Amino acid sequence: MQRLQAFRYELRPNGQQARQMRRFAGACRFVFNQALALQQQRHAAGEKRLSYAQLSQALTGWKRQPELLWLNDTPSQPLQQALKNLERAYANFFGKRAAFPRFKKKGQSESFRYPQGVQLDQANGRIFLPKLGWMKLRLSRPVLGTIKNVTVSLRTGQWFVSIQTEREVEQPVPPATHAIGIDMGIARFATFSDGDFLAPLNSFKRHQVRLARYQRRMARKTQFSSNWKKAKAKVQQLHSHIANCRNDFLHKATAAISQNHALVCIEDLQVGNLSRSAQGSKGNPGQNVKAKSGLNRSIMDQGWYEFRRQLQYKLEWAGGMLVAVPPHNTSRTCPCCGHISPDNRRMQARFLCVQCGYQNHADVVGAINVLERGQRLLACGEDVSRAKVARPKRAASRKQEPTEATHVQHGAGAGAVGIPCL
Repeated sequence: MQRLQAFRYELRPNGQQARQMRRFAGACRFVFNQALALQQQRHAAGEKRLSYAQLSQALTGWKRQPELLWLNDTPSQPLQQALKNLERAYANFFGKRAAFPRFKKKGQSESFRYPQGVQLDQANGRIFLPKLGWMKLRLSRPVLGTIKNVTVSLRTGQWFVSIQTEREVEQPVPPATHAIGIDMGIARFATFSDGDFLAPLNSFKRHQVRLARYQRRMARKTQFSSNWKKAKAKVQQLHSHIANCRNDFLHKATAAISQNHALVCIEDLQVGNLSRSAQGSKGNPGQNVKAKSGLNRSIMDQGWYEFRRQLQYKLEWAGGMLVAVPPHNTSRTCPCCGHISPDNRRMQARFLCVQCGYQNHADVVGAINVLERGQRLLACGEDVSRAKVARPKRAASRKQEPTEATHVQHGAGAGAVGIPCL
């Protein structure tokens, strides 16, 4: 099977190369904004949107204009890739996968991409980029496969290179045969169907006070002054540290789960809808806005979507499978008798069935129901939509063979918690 994988390293450019990379990123940002403005003008005039080929012709014309001759100092391929980024942004918008494309600002997401012409010398730890020459990089691990494209990006004053490769690998066989269900939450980041759980890292919450202090210092400075830039750099570095802590936690957790389980069932949560603001409008103001704001902050701090994304590709690489099931009534359904009622969960953490008396932690009950729904979906092809979660269907599914009940150990990155699987 073909595997696409990216390898990211820190670059070590000299002063001239760093200045050139800033110019290249600025030129790509200018071309993107120029093309977006042209598309919006044509839309306002009732004309058809230009294709990528037509925008490439317009780019050739821009390079010939006397006031835009500086675009010729940038390699042509990164400029063309900026137009492809705009085309992809429009496709994502019309496919209802993203918002409408917006103009890029200086200092935000500074990057450019080479589709070819890149050479890598792993023996000496350096890379050749067109119009930049050979450049040192921190080669922390070897690059595997054929290079497809290379993206150079700036983050908190440091330049990084992401090398996407393609290689042929054997069809993976999962090292484990266990299945597990996961219930996402705030007090417990991930609760497993066997009763274990992962405590949340809350990297933003840990640094929130210090971040607010740095932001106040930055607000007191004269904008764009030298002291303002120094204060802004501290804010950016702290944001980068928060993101790095979160990514480290998520990578270790997902790696441990994917290596120890062949089937992982998770809730199909719409994180964007869950974290939507409750402020409302002046005519129709929202209720409990402050509490909802804190909940939204906690959801975004924990990175639920990134957790699911990493689980998806890591399970595929390990030969496992990720199944997303509807999350409705997972914490209100009794896993013993199948009774569904809001009265089963009168407290946030406690589940007590009003029909059969079964009790357990509410998040554990939700994880058990998530696992059972995923197994029914795979084994019987049952519809686990909102109208089909009824006791007769659940009883029919119990005829399936249970999964192996073996106690396994998570890796050290996941907190070294033992997770026996149902």
